[in-house]
Amino acid sequence: MNKEELYNLSFQLILHGGNARSLAMEAIFSAKEKNFTGAFEKLSEAETELLSAHQFQTQLIQAEASGEPIAIPIILVHAQDHLMTAMTLTDLAKELVELRQEMHIGNKGGRTDG
Repeated sequence: MNKEELYNLSFQLILHGGNARSLAMEAIFSAKEKNFTGAFEKLSEAETELLSAHQFQTQLIQAEASGEPIAIPIILVHAQDHLMTAMTLTDLAKELVELRQEMHIGNKGGRTDG
């Protein structure tokens, strides 16, 4: 994998990881407004972005596993960090949205809409 390919892969990880992180935050904000349908839609979109990022990440892992020498540029390290942060935030957002929904249902006697 040449330097240009590594940079392209890195930018794809940053792009999709950043999108997932933003969508996870939007899910949390939607849940705060008691818009649980919107929150779960944002979480689904975040998962789609993470899947896209994972596909690019898999290309890198497969290249290295096949014995291809890979010089790791700093931007790739940053991209991996970006992706891991997005994955963690998305997992946390799922829990927060579900918790807010449970609290809302408990306070409204079973209703799930605002």
